[in-house]
Amino acid sequence: MFRLSNLLKSVTEGKPARVLNGSIAIWNFTNRCNLSCLHCYSKADLDAIDTLSTEDILSTLPKLKANGVKFLIFSGGEPLTRKDLFEIATRCRALGIVTYLSTNGLYVKKSNAQKILDTFDYIGISIDGSPEVHDAFRGLKGSFDASMEAVDLLNSYGQTKVGIRFTITKDTYDDLAFIFELAERHNIPKVYISHLVYSGRGLENLEMDLSKTQRLTAVDYILDKAFEYHESGRDIEIVTGNMEMDAIRFLKRFSQQYPALADEMESRLLAWGGNSAGRKLLNIDSEGFVKPDPFFPVKIGNILHQDFSDIWTNQPTQLLEKLRVHPRALEGRCNTCQYLSICNGGSRSRAYAIYGDMWAEDPSCYLTEEEIKGKQ
Repeated sequence: MFRLSNLLKSVTEGKPARVLNGSIAIWNFTNRCNLSCLHCYSKADLDAIDTLSTEDILSTLPKLKANGVKFLIFSGGEPLTRKDLFEIATRCRALGIVTYLSTNGLYVKKSNAQKILDTFDYIGISIDGSPEVHDAFRGLKGSFDASMEAVDLLNSYGQTKVGIRFTITKDTYDDLAFIFELAERHNIPKVYISHLVYSGRGLENLEMDLSKTQRLTAVDYILDKAFEYHESGRDIEIVTGNMEMDAIRFLKRFSQQYPALADEMESRLLAWGGNSAGRKLLNIDSEGFVKPDPFFPVKIGNILHQDFSDIWTNQPTQLLEKLRVHPRALEGRCNTCQYLSICNGGSRSRAYAIYGDMWAEDPSCYLTEEEIKGKQ
């Protein structure tokens, strides 16, 4: 993920870079969900049966810690359908693992709000646009209102940062401005904008993705809001995900506005390193399979049959070793791109979905031929 607001603030204020000294794990603890979202990569439903027992999970957590996992994102399905979720999160915190909860918010109530806030370091609630668009996307009338009630309820405690998550597609493109208006109106401190990755239902709905013209317009709007908030002192953090090329567009914009700080920003983006799947990012799905990221088409092991330390550190697959080369050895436009060390080639899942080649260029890259040949 690309934390542009944090970078903008830290560089202009001369503060140290926010460095991830470790890895992020996204764990889909369940494949059960009370919604049926069009862009869901896990094809979750409420009738699914959990494969992983509490003990399977608890016994793996110390191994995650021992292998450098510092952040654990609780995902699904809808993670709050698991009755042992708080036990799992409490164990994470005892191990020193920062816990993030990714939820649709429908199970957040006054009866459990305080417990959720006390247990998780951050909560992200999914909002897909206006009430009409959100409800259509989520397959449930009234789900927008229920999710926003959860956002407002949790933020009313003033205790833990609670943000909204938005996936931008052709169907939600026109609601991008609405998302920021919503954040401003409800004083939501963080907005996470995810670009679509072709996997699961995402692959089945490839036509949902933006055109490159739309993506450029959307990214420029996001950057506009980030600079606007920074310059006005508005405390709304913006993060984008699954489109590391956003960092290059951001660098060009930053360099124009703060030319004296351009080299420092570029050095921080190089240290960030772009797409980190298999390097500083991993996924464990609801059946125990380990993947370089949640969308990845290839599994590299299973915690039910292998020791996580062997999967991630002691006996990494050839694929994992190749993913960890930085910058990656890629084909197509990536092969000659001057910015490869910043974005690291973007999504391997999208490359595989479109070209059938894990090491091809990311088909969603919106940089022009002129841009990839030099710093225009």
